[in-house]
Amino acid sequence: MPVLQQRKNVRFTSGDTSCAAWHYPGTNGGCVVMAGGTSVTKEPASDLFAARFNAAGFAVLAFDHRRFGESGGTPRQIVRFDEQVADWHAAIDFAATLPDVDPDRIAAWGFSLAGGHIFRVAADHPRLAGAIAQTPLVDGRAIAPHALRAMTPGALLGLFGLGLADALGGLLGRAPLLVPTSGPRGTVASLTTPDATDADRALDPEGRHTTWERTVAARIALRIGGYRPGRHASRIRCPLLVVVCDQDRSTLPGPAVRAARRAPRAEVVRLTGRHYAPFLESHERAVEAQTSFLHEHLAPR
Repeated sequence: MPVLQQRKNVRFTSGDTSCAAWHYPGTNGGCVVMAGGTSVTKEPASDLFAARFNAAGFAVLAFDHRRFGESGGTPRQIVRFDEQVADWHAAIDFAATLPDVDPDRIAAWGFSLAGGHIFRVAADHPRLAGAIAQTPLVDGRAIAPHALRAMTPGALLGLFGLGLADALGGLLGRAPLLVPTSGPRGTVASLTTPDATDADRALDPEGRHTTWERTVAARIALRIGGYRPGRHASRIRCPLLVVVCDQDRSTLPGPAVRAARRAPRAEVVRLTGRHYAPFLESHERAVEAQTSFLHEHLAPR
């Protein structure tokens, strides 16, 4: 894809560290700020969609959350929700300073856990012109029972035992205890739903992303059930596109659709397929819907 050769490696400050990002220069003044969920770094998370958005004229800023990928922050591989949301605000503010970007024509794009963050970011950032949440995790409490049923009893005990040990070790300054971000049923992994193992096929089918570390600190198992960013939907004032997949068994379509109904300017696109279908069999339809949304809401004013 020739467009990928045009991107530039940039960094911006967030909190007490810096985040790494790819900047794809645009031609129409609009910009899409992008990031992936849990441990998914900027290349596997965004390359497919960023290339298409950029080809349509939009600038793209695709970044790694702190503690992941090429961004700073230690200890590594730890998901802290508030930190990641702060990274989003810093990324949007940085994008507004880029010479090819109109600061009033920026949209945020995230999927899975980052798609959940989109609800908080869109509710709190006053200048966003639009937001796209793809297969978002909007209600940890609603999806937790389903995720737990996808685990064997032994794997469940193993994960929560490691999660507790990791959380206690963190208080003592010990290195994080890492588990695979996803795995087949019966393994000790953060997520073992039927479609969790589609990640490699969807995000790295050719094995190009050799530096992508597919692990996360086990303490996430103790916290994800309490993360409910969809509660912020009613405060979102910018246009919001929520993309759900009807056979999604990881974040489930129902909670996202219900959250979208509470957002004043939301629209929902339903795709056929599982959690990663927008990267696989439903990719063209996802790109078409999202690019149309961006053209409509990031048009010059």
